[in-house]
Amino acid sequence: QVQLVESGGGLVQPGGSLRLSCAASGSVNSVIAMGWYRQAPGKQRELVASIGVGSSTVYADSVRGRFTISRDNAKNTAYLQMNSLKPEDTAVYSCNARRASMDGPINYWGQGTQVTVSS
Repeated sequence: QVQLVESGGGLVQPGGSLRLSCAASGSVNSVIAMGWYRQAPGKQRELVASIGVGSSTVYADSVRGRFTISRDNAKNTAYLQMNSLKPEDTAVYSCNARRASMDGPINYWGQGTQVTVSS
């Protein structure tokens, strides 16, 4: 089992920055990838960024160049550094961890943290 706790959300002005944290506990050694998803009001949840076991990264086109995903193995924590924030980035951001198992990958989710970009 993997437990995820997000933090760092809040209200920020356009052009500002926020850093989201996702602390993982449990079977963290089996986690093969972590990612950040977001869901804005009236929209589908979408992948924002992900990072694999080999530190390969994937970014949504809308955030590439502005957001950076990283991991701190010692702290079992993933981060999402968000710069040059836009009102369109307003959403609930959720951390995802994928763990390998005998039956295939298993996904775990955090509770989500609200990010609001507004002047």
